[in-house]
Order: sequence, then C-alpha cells, then structure tokens
Amino acid sequence: MAVSRVYLDWNATAPLRAEARAAMIAAMDVAGNPSSVHAEGRGAKSLVEAARAQVAAAFGADGADVIFVSGATEAAALACAGRGLQGADVEHDAVVAWVDPVLPVDKNGVVSVTDPALSVLQAANSETGVVQDLPTGLAVIDATQVFGKLPFAFNWANCQMALISAHKLGGPKGIGALVVKRGTDLAAQIRGGGQEMGRRSGTENVIGIAGFGAAAAAAAADLDAGVWDRVGELRNILEKTIAAGAGETIFVGNAVRRLPNTCCLAVPGWKGETQVMQMDLAGFAVSAGSACSSGKVRSSRVLRAMGYDEATASGAIRVSLGPQTTQDDVMRFAEAWLRHHDKFRARAA
Repeated sequence: MAVSRVYLDWNATAPLRAEARAAMIAAMDVAGNPSSVHAEGRGAKSLVEAARAQVAAAFGADGADVIFVSGATEAAALACAGRGLQGADVEHDAVVAWVDPVLPVDKNGVVSVTDPALSVLQAANSETGVVQDLPTGLAVIDATQVFGKLPFAFNWANCQMALISAHKLGGPKGIGALVVKRGTDLAAQIRGGGQEMGRRSGTENVIGIAGFGAAAAAAAADLDAGVWDRVGELRNILEKTIAAGAGETIFVGNAVRRLPNTCCLAVPGWKGETQVMQMDLAGFAVSAGSACSSGKVRSSRVLRAMGYDEATASGAIRVSLGPQTTQDDVMRFAEAWLRHHDKFRARAA
C-alpha cells in the first residue's frame, strides 16, 4: 500500500500556488519579447510590469526598486560581490560565499552587527527560524524566508538592498528579485541588452515573473488574513507533543522570536540524515538543514556557529510547516518521529 505523503519542508520550497500556476499558464500564450516595441512585445512587457507592481506592493517597495533575477542566489551575488561586506556564519551559503563571516552569533542565533552599512543580515534563518532585530542602515537584508510569512516592508527597513525568492512563497522556482533603494550604486554582473534598468541583462523570464507576481499577491493576502498565526499554533503543538515524549530534545532558537512555521529539533547522537531518511520512508518530507546544503554529509554550520557541539549539530532536523499543513499532519509526524526516537534510545542503551 502506498504511503500517504505529508510535506513538511516549506522552507526549502513551498508548493506552487494555484494563483501562480494560472498566471504562468496565461503568460505562456503571450508570444512577444518584452524588449520589442510592437504590440506583442508590449503585451509581454505589460505582464512583467504588472508582476513587478505586485511583488513591490507585497514587499512594501516601489516598483522601480525591483530587479528580477534568477533567484535569491543570484540576487546575493549581485548585491554582495566585491563590496567587502561582513556577515555571520548563520547566513545562507549564497550569502556566506560573498562576505567575511565575522559577525558574532549568540547561543540563540542572534547576530550582533557593529557596522550596518558594511553588513549583510538575514531577516530570518532558514534552518532555525530565528528572526533577527534588523538595525537601520544595513547594506543588505536577506528577506528570503520572512517574505510572505511575517510583516515586512522594504521602505521601512532603511536598508540599501534586499534579497527575495518566488518559490519560498508559492511561486515558481528559478525567479527572484533584488530590491534596491534608489541611489544605491550597483554594477551589473550580467551585461548585454540592458534589461531590468541596466542592472541585469537578458530576456526576462516572463512566465516565471508572472507566477512570482501572482504568488506574492496571494501570500500578502494570506498574511493579512492571519493564516500564519494558525501555522504557528500547529508548530507549538508539534513541539509540545515531541517534548512530552522525548524530554531531552533540543528545540533550537525557541528562546527567541522565530518564524511561525519552523521547528529545528536536535537529539545529540541521532544523525539528522538518518532521521530524514526514516521520516521519508514513513511518508514525511523534512530536511537536515537548508536545501542548498542538506544533501552534504556534514553537521549544520548554523548550529555550530551558535555554539552547539558536533553531536548536537549533526543530530538536528528542520520541520517547516505551511498553510496547507493540518493538525492531523503534525500529530502523525510526531507519532512517527517518537517511534523512531524510542528505537534509537533502545539501541543506544
């Protein structure tokens, strides 16, 4: 009998929203190149600009500030390369690749920023869900995880640039944006036709952009409707259930504010990769860190930066819920995880 699957890896990627799918299908019938001046080209251009307005409105920015790119990884490279910026070791790999990871991190995952104008800081961590207090004047904010889950407005953040990605909020993969405060000096890395206001050349991904815009608008509506408050209640039920059955479990970052959907739990000595495989076979999709690094056999760099020892850092998994998650999903996962936990304890005894 086939296993009924439950998807609990929303921080890696959110399932495609119906609104995004519909917008993408409609965009497939638009034949023109957005850079062409004829009617077909203007039709494609209007789709791009309408989506730009949707993304900007959902992110609290102005349309002229939004530069469409292939995703948050490209946005990080465009924002950070060659700028001599500082970050912390809890940042995503796409950011750490371009910064000096010297900013201190405390045991709760909170980063101390000394010079905001020369610093990159994530609004929320993808593995632990820890939400940072963002100082004013930051060079770059990685808003990839917070966008659509918590209230955020670029125009209120008083930063130079911010990174966002469509597939984290139910849009398609392969499209994102760098949001840039007007007047910020930014050199294009991909040169050629001068698209995206000269910041990122190449014919625009009209289908992906249309999906991004629709997903951003739908995510903003969900946020306004309090959908993520319900998700937070389910996350709390999950943690209470697991704590009751496995008291030694460590819930990383639970002493500070976190994303409402994220539970990073660790059992020292029980390998995270093992837990992920056991849960996969039981019908649950979870991860052992960010999707860009969880396939590698190593302990969490984020948890090590927070001061956890190797046994704990390698024994962590991330469970991330979404608006489609039900209480039954959460309880079924907790029961399956606790069964495997009991077997692990029996073997270790």
